[in-house]
Amino acid sequence: MERIFCLIIGYVFGLFQTAYIYGKLHGIDIRNYGSGNAGTTNTMRVLGTKAGLIVLFGDIAKCILAIVVTGLLFGNSHPDMIYLLKLYSAAGAILGHNFPFYLHFKGGKGIAATAGLILAFHPYFIPVGVILFFGTFFTTHYVSLGSLLVYAGFMIEMVALGQLGVFNTSEEHLFEMYIVAALLTIMAYVKHKENILRLIKGEERKTYLTHKNKGNDNK
Repeated sequence: MERIFCLIIGYVFGLFQTAYIYGKLHGIDIRNYGSGNAGTTNTMRVLGTKAGLIVLFGDIAKCILAIVVTGLLFGNSHPDMIYLLKLYSAAGAILGHNFPFYLHFKGGKGIAATAGLILAFHPYFIPVGVILFFGTFFTTHYVSLGSLLVYAGFMIEMVALGQLGVFNTSEEHLFEMYIVAALLTIMAYVKHKENILRLIKGEERKTYLTHKNKGNDNK
């Protein structure tokens, strides 16, 4: 029951569609422009760097808040499974971001929300996540590649830290955490299937923190 409750908590937070709301405040539905994705990268390409950063922080914050609320609600009553419950709430936030019911389940790809998961779940995840994403982004300017590597690193770290006893929980709960993390990773790769194909073909669009985004194609 706690797991379902945490999923619902996360999903409710995830429904705050920062890109969609920001776009509407500026007279557009972001899903009708650029790649059609209601996320940070598309917002940055369509509305500029400032808009993209606002959306980024909003999407990160909603996952962090979901995890914080879960910790406050269950930290004392379920200390042995609090990391599992936090993971469920983060999964709910990512699902709410990707599949908002009031937008006909057409949201983003969940990467910024996942950044919130990495920042709030456990401090050990932060250095690897930051290095993988920003190292890849500033080297290649491929947001998609950095995002996919972050998820691969997240999955590997989840198992490694779990086996080292970092989460201080039972084997049963650990295995469940691995399953949830694996499902999130698979979903991220499926959501990025077109990006993966373009990366393989060398046709993926690059993203810059400057005006260079203007005039690029709308992949």
